[in-house]
Amino acid sequence: MRRTKHEHPWHGPSLRMRLTLIASGALFVALVVGAFALTTVLSRTRIDALDTVVRERVATIAVLVEDDRLPDELPVAEPGEIAQLLDARGGVLATSPNASRTLPVVPLDTVAVGRGTAVGSTSESAYDDEARIAVRSSTYRGEPVTVVATVPITEVQSVLDALRLALVMVVPVLTLLLGLVVWLILGRALRPVEELRRGAAQVASTGGPGSLPVPRRDDELGALARTLNSMLDRLEAGAARQRRFVADAAHELRSPLATLRASIEVARLHPESYDTAELASDLEAEVLRMQALVDDLLLLARVGSAPSARTDVDLAAVVRDVVPMTAVALVVDGSGRAFAAEALVGRVVRNLVDNALRHATAQVRVTVADGLVVVDDDGAGLAEQDYERVFERFVRLDDARERDAGGSGLGLAIAREVAREQGGDIRLSRSPLGGLRAELRVPVS
Repeated sequence: MRRTKHEHPWHGPSLRMRLTLIASGALFVALVVGAFALTTVLSRTRIDALDTVVRERVATIAVLVEDDRLPDELPVAEPGEIAQLLDARGGVLATSPNASRTLPVVPLDTVAVGRGTAVGSTSESAYDDEARIAVRSSTYRGEPVTVVATVPITEVQSVLDALRLALVMVVPVLTLLLGLVVWLILGRALRPVEELRRGAAQVASTGGPGSLPVPRRDDELGALARTLNSMLDRLEAGAARQRRFVADAAHELRSPLATLRASIEVARLHPESYDTAELASDLEAEVLRMQALVDDLLLLARVGSAPSARTDVDLAAVVRDVVPMTAVALVVDGSGRAFAAEALVGRVVRNLVDNALRHATAQVRVTVADGLVVVDDDGAGLAEQDYERVFERFVRLDDARERDAGGSGLGLAIAREVAREQGGDIRLSRSPLGGLRAELRVPVS
């Protein structure tokens, strides 16, 4: 059997996989950006610290030079730091202990000397491949001199290289670990979704009634499961109504159709004893009865299939419109308001009053209050065990089995289903008049 496009399972990556890839990718980008920012900030911070060292060193030596307190060896503190005092020709007048008196740290012509202290980077150092340098002009015993201090940045570069190497190794590992964590968390979080899918697939495969599993936690997935179950219940109720409609129609239409067929057969076989007028009279009664039965069945099939518009309803006015006032006594207690579909409430009231008139001896009374319509009659009433049975479809009690004595057996069934569809209900009890009391309750607001 060929499968429809809706029956094919997915062929692409699952939602769990896509979310894991998105989260891992986002983390990888964040870690890369963070690593770049970390190395940049660390590099700038360390370079600024070295600049501060060489700047303070030339300032200290310049003060010693100007005060003519120049020591034999210039003081230094940082590892690899070199300080020298150069004359106008670039010769070394004084130097730190870790540098030669004959080899200037940088050629003087490669250094831009101006007012104040100049700080920068140099690759011309005779002692280091690359270093931070500070230069300051001064005067020593009347002669112009230049104070130079350098500190290598090899250590900083080594630290940054090690950090970059560590980050290159750590970032992928962290990304994989987080991806695994996200995968596990999503698997746990999406487990109810998978259970819902399996439940829906089972309901679809069986083609019958069923419900979806509801997660124990009261969250969005739980609300979704309850909503879907409510939808499935409503669909099943609609399907059940359709099945009952077909079964009821097949069962109840069989009798009038058989009567019509019998009448036609008799008229065909014995035309001399069955004139046209008598045939038309018999057929008309059965056709009208069948039409009323079909109308009731169609109404039952429509109940609950679509919500009806509800408005503020005057129950007393509804009773006056659908009930012959010459046949009943109307009592209004209060405003008699309700919130429902007026036409449907009118149909329920008419069915209840018709049932009361059919079984009453002499009196039928209708009492109206807010959200309540009570129909009393003085007939024979019902046994208490029959109060619920009479609401079943096509139920006729022993004293009402004859077609002339009762209706189609759908009146009370229609009344209760319509009342419940409107948010109300019908209850039967013993009437103070001696017969049956039917109470219709509908929402007030």
